[in-house]
Amino acid sequence: MNLTLKIWRQDGPEDRGAMHEYQVKGISEESSFLEMLDVLNEELFARGEEPIAFDSDCREGICGQCGIVINGIAHGPEVTTTCQLHMRTFHDGDTITIEPWRAEAFPVIKDLVVNRSALDRIIQAGGYISVNTGAAPDAHATPVPKQDADRAFEAAACIGCGACVAACPNASAMLFTSAKVTHLQLLPQGKPENYKRVVNMLNQMDEEGFGSCTNIGECAAVCPKQIPLDVISTLNRQLGKAALKGV
Repeated sequence: MNLTLKIWRQDGPEDRGAMHEYQVKGISEESSFLEMLDVLNEELFARGEEPIAFDSDCREGICGQCGIVINGIAHGPEVTTTCQLHMRTFHDGDTITIEPWRAEAFPVIKDLVVNRSALDRIIQAGGYISVNTGAAPDAHATPVPKQDADRAFEAAACIGCGACVAACPNASAMLFTSAKVTHLQLLPQGKPENYKRVVNMLNQMDEEGFGSCTNIGECAAVCPKQIPLDVISTLNRQLGKAALKGV
């Protein structure tokens, strides 16, 4: 395939940045989207131009490191991570617009790379279990209802890629925060700190500059791990209980 790429280039958070147009030719439809960018970068390097900076690591849809807005959609037109998006989704002659995540809490480091450490600080505020549970118990020592276990695993699938923030018109991190709260509060080990966890993580989310949730649902629509929107309802219920308890 021969493609026209319109890519956001920006030297750093203080730079204004601008869209630049590139042509790539002979791209196989079996290539991944990031492999297509690799081909472009090889061409730029051969011409003595600076390659385009973008994030990637495992390229297996596991780590959440990759993240690009493709034609206005976080991770692109398929519900998957950018690294698992393949060029067969596009057509010969297409023009593809490529931008970084857009959010105040995700400042651009360079080109398509943004600083997502704000999500790490939300986790540090309460997305963990600090209660001393002693040595690892036998798997069947603490029964967990299957419905709760399935729900916890569903929420724990979040990889923290930040697509929910990029897709939300308010740049809210509510789906990310709710997924972390939900999967911990359903398990016996997470219950003792549940209300404190909810309050601390939401306070940190606000402090980082993320917007408020208005239940538009774009976050769940683009989530590559299909975290359901109703985890936000779970968080809101726990927040209400925390308020009643004076946490």
